[in-house]
Amino acid sequence: MAIAPGERTEHIIGGRPVESHGQDRFEVVNPATEEVIGSVPAGDAADVDAAVETARRAFHESGWPSTPVKERAAILRAIADGFERHADEMKNTIIEENGSVVPIAEWGNVKVPAALYRYYADLLENTELEEQRVWNGARTVVRQEPVGVCGLVTAWNVPQGIYVEKVGPAIATGCTAVLKPAPETPYDAYLFMDILKEAGVPDGVVNVVFGGADTGAALVGHRDIDKVSFTGSPGAGRAIARACAENLTPNTLELGGKSAAILLDDFDLETFLPWIGGYCIAHSGQICSLMTRLVVPRSRYRETLDAVADTMRAMKVGDPADPATEIGPVVAGRQRDRVEGYIRSGVDEGARLVTGGGRPKGMDRGFFVEPTLFADVSGDMTIARDEIFGPVLVAIPYDDEEDAVRIANDSRYGLGGAVFGADVEHATAVAGRVETGTIGVNYYQQHFNAPFGGVKDSGYGRELGPEGYAAYLKSRSIYLAS
Repeated sequence: MAIAPGERTEHIIGGRPVESHGQDRFEVVNPATEEVIGSVPAGDAADVDAAVETARRAFHESGWPSTPVKERAAILRAIADGFERHADEMKNTIIEENGSVVPIAEWGNVKVPAALYRYYADLLENTELEEQRVWNGARTVVRQEPVGVCGLVTAWNVPQGIYVEKVGPAIATGCTAVLKPAPETPYDAYLFMDILKEAGVPDGVVNVVFGGADTGAALVGHRDIDKVSFTGSPGAGRAIARACAENLTPNTLELGGKSAAILLDDFDLETFLPWIGGYCIAHSGQICSLMTRLVVPRSRYRETLDAVADTMRAMKVGDPADPATEIGPVVAGRQRDRVEGYIRSGVDEGARLVTGGGRPKGMDRGFFVEPTLFADVSGDMTIARDEIFGPVLVAIPYDDEEDAVRIANDSRYGLGGAVFGADVEHATAVAGRVETGTIGVNYYQQHFNAPFGGVKDSGYGRELGPEGYAAYLKSRSIYLAS
């Protein structure tokens, strides 16, 4: 079932390839080589209409919402098995599309999805969907039912890791869906749909329409969509919120981040340093919850900067298909231009460039940017405020703990972050003062059974955990006379 990049002209609607009505196309470029590896259709309103109508028909006529729990759970586990069976194909497809290094391609796009589809199968089997309540002598039957047809719009950075947070709970609860992948990463979506078909997902339960912003707008603004979930930029999120408001469509928005790592006076430097590659500039900085602001005690500022800079200089930048590579390219030429623009802004506004700031020597092809560290950054600088989505860290010194918390909260974002310190109880108390949807202590990793999402410009609603699952259910109350 190898999915070779190339010219594709079809969407996947009703379990089969359907030629695109829209005539525009998107080229797909390998970011490590700058070679065009193919193109895919840009669906128009007619393509979206066809997919939504098919999903609506599947919801009402296929029996999917009433499929026995054990059967739906078995299909979810079969999807997980499919990811493991086609692990190499998925990994290699992702690497070629978006330049993920091998660990990101394997972990975020194979291992995490497989584990999460199994998690949703377990959750499905262990979630009570009906209860009786008594009030004033009368009974109410309260039922949790699938919301209906879901419009799912996703990002290019970890596509399968994002799909599973939406498709997983949608199909577990009995919903149907129309998925609009990012145009940079279409080929893994074709492979994904083959995995679903192998697993026994009925035709029409999940449909895919390819395209860009116009296609996404047609989907989220469609009157027959009952629930929208979006991962992407705050600007696009605002537009989607407005479109959903017009139709009163419930929506979940997982948007950007500018997360802070607060290093307390007693933090252990050797414990922290692996997190530079692990969750500060991982995937060339192209993950929304990365800790891209280092909030460092002034008393340990120089020591920390020297160690972080040495760590970044030692990271291997290069071919993402090489298992030894730690930093691959950013996804596209326009993204490299954006990152380089922010680097120039940092220099122009007076930040001190400690390391990086350019393109790696000897790498004439590919959208590569050196791991870059800025010091002496103030909170009003553009590089301290904007989500760069590149391998760029900013270090901000603080004088006392109150100052550290103030700096961390001085952001329009609130998605992730962490507090590092030797006294775990105290570090946890500091973490509780940071205005963010998720935060770690000496660590940061999403847990499958806990809600993930942000506050402020990082969006609203939650994915993962029972909370993310419940977002695809609606409550119905049936009142019974006493």
